[in-house]
Amino acid sequence: MSGQGREREIAGFSIDTRTIATGDMFVAIRGPRFDGNAYVVEAARKGAAAAMVSDAGLIGVPELESTPLVVVPDTVVALQTLANRVRRDSGAAVVAVTGSAGKSTTKEITAEFLSARYKVFRNKGNLNNHIGLPLSLLELSRKPDIGVLELGMNHFGEISALVRIAEPEVRVWTNVGPAHLEFFGTVDAIARAKAEIMEGADKDALLVANADDDLVMRHAETFAGRVRTFGVERPADVRALAVRDLGIDGSAALVRTPIGEAEIRTPLAGAANLSNILAAAAVAIRFDVPLGDIVERAASLRPVARRGEIIRTRRLTIVDDSYNSNPRALSRALSMIAGETRCHRRVAFIGEMLELGEASAALHRASGEEAARAGISELVAVGGASARALAEGAAAAGMSGAHVHYVASSDEAADLALTLVKPGDLILVKGSRGIRTEVVADRLRAEFA
Repeated sequence: MSGQGREREIAGFSIDTRTIATGDMFVAIRGPRFDGNAYVVEAARKGAAAAMVSDAGLIGVPELESTPLVVVPDTVVALQTLANRVRRDSGAAVVAVTGSAGKSTTKEITAEFLSARYKVFRNKGNLNNHIGLPLSLLELSRKPDIGVLELGMNHFGEISALVRIAEPEVRVWTNVGPAHLEFFGTVDAIARAKAEIMEGADKDALLVANADDDLVMRHAETFAGRVRTFGVERPADVRALAVRDLGIDGSAALVRTPIGEAEIRTPLAGAANLSNILAAAAVAIRFDVPLGDIVERAASLRPVARRGEIIRTRRLTIVDDSYNSNPRALSRALSMIAGETRCHRRVAFIGEMLELGEASAALHRASGEEAARAGISELVAVGGASARALAEGAAAAGMSGAHVHYVASSDEAADLALTLVKPGDLILVKGSRGIRTEVVADRLRAEFA
């Protein structure tokens, strides 16, 4: 370590000088498009207490005389090693969540249920990769009882690496779907990559697995520890029975668990969210949270921003599901609005689903057909050639050409929305992040406030 002055206390960790706080240690990440070492002086200027760097040439830079520097060969590896050490020393239990859809929502619900009895940390936003997860684990130095973390991936080996860093006692696998097909080729391959969540487990580890998903259950059979299942359609340890779909107002069900049964009602809309609640309940039961607390907290849940968020204005209702998309998640969203009858019309702005590889056109065409069957009155497909295939699929399935629209960008879609949408409409806005369909939701929210 270089740098002078008295010993420094590190308040937190940051890899971004735009958001760094006074007292943070700045970690200089070197990537394909940027080198964090070039921003160390700026970080010091903004109050960084220290910096972890891979460029030894920074030692002796005048602007860094009073900023301690930790020089390592690879800052990403060092960050991961430090995060694992903090995780082990923290005394916290760790719950790791993965899946093709719903992992962020499941993470949030799980944290909410556990908060009934414990001090809980959850990783923020999409800090779920080889850099974001270690940054999240470092927060365990604040000594929560439990950390609930989501694990993301789009290549083989990524979840395996994250599991080695996080060493979770409880692993949650929500589902398998055709997300990131571009990198894997088949859904079976995606399942094998997601199955890395099971690695490194001992006999005391717990896997919370979706009984309704054949691919999840096929891999769950090989888990080294205990398995607790959740589901709706098939027998499961935590199962929803007598399900009542309340449209955009949520759902209700009798939930049967190893510690009893209870009626659960939630404002989170759609069958997917009910499944997420069952997964979270299975985790909460593992940590001895009473069923009554689970029921109470389920009743007050709110969607994660832009993940099925229900926005009610004086003149229309918007389902803002614009954070991301894949065919399975889109199917669930279409099914949810198809069951909602308290609206003038159903209008859908559907952005292209990215990273689907050679299957993209066919999957988009099938999604367009499903949109037509869902009773969509006006459909706007947004993006490139695959979005055009979605529009073609809707027309082929019987939607009038006058009510099927294609635009290349979300800005164009937002302009079109102002001419298509009418008071009393129910609006679905969904798409991959790269398509920026949130632009449509925000324009409608402002114009129809």
